[in-house]
Amino acid sequence: MSRPAADRLGIGVIGMGHVGPVIGSALRAAGHAIVGVSASSAGSRERAETMLPGVPVLDVEEVARRSQVVVLAVPDDQIEPMAGGLAGLGAWQTGHIVIHLSGAHGTSILDAAARAGAIPLAIHPAMTFTGYSFDVQRLVGTPFAVTAAAPFLPIAQALVVEMGGEPVVVAEEDRVLYHAGLSHGANSLAGLVVQTTRILAEAGIADPAAYARPLLSAALDRALTEGAGGISGPVARADAGTVAAHVRALAARPGLDAELGSYRELTGALICLLTEARLLDERAATEIRTALLDADADPGPGGPRA
Repeated sequence: MSRPAADRLGIGVIGMGHVGPVIGSALRAAGHAIVGVSASSAGSRERAETMLPGVPVLDVEEVARRSQVVVLAVPDDQIEPMAGGLAGLGAWQTGHIVIHLSGAHGTSILDAAARAGAIPLAIHPAMTFTGYSFDVQRLVGTPFAVTAAAPFLPIAQALVVEMGGEPVVVAEEDRVLYHAGLSHGANSLAGLVVQTTRILAEAGIADPAAYARPLLSAALDRALTEGAGGISGPVARADAGTVAAHVRALAARPGLDAELGSYRELTGALICLLTEARLLDERAATEIRTALLDADADPGPGGPRA
């Protein structure tokens, strides 16, 4: 069902990286008009043509001047100077809606636009983007952190709902902490998975990603549903001997120095977590910490020494 013309917003998207084209496509699918985009590289121009065919590619200032809603889909450290630069050019008008997509910032980063009369909104979809069209469907059901002054929150929430997302209000002062949690989980998890596949490949597993997928998926699901109680393995079982054997096996492979360091560091963190949750007693914790310092294992760069 098409949106009545009177309800359509003229939206401009500044930045055609992995996120901008997807947000623009989702808003277009919701019935809004994408009046212009900016794209500085050959790759970004190709994404604009593929994801938003027929939309003119304009310079940044022109995108802002033509639009009722401006989406700043640029890297975090470019948002504030871009908002300020457009303010200096007189591009912001009273009633302009200005949106950034950074998880780490609230609306204060858009103060230059707000002083010119614009309405600042911070909207962050909690997912990773590939820049391809299937990301638009992945937005459905995705939580979005929304931050705005109370009178403007309904605007942010409505736009998220129109894209198929689930708006969740995050206070201005909590944005950095919110983003730290997501980044710690997603980025550390991704790095840990890559290290897991490297270890399995070293152990002779032909397709380590496929081999690890069922176990890692189950472990993630248990952690999300059961918390610390869903953690299994030798640390949770207080099996210090197995931990010591792991340390020796990793240390014996010169190409796995980084993995050895991670194993020791993350196992230490896991001991703390399980101890705090009263799922591991102090005696067992001490035995496992001792196992991590196995004297027969080279600690690797930056690792603890026995």
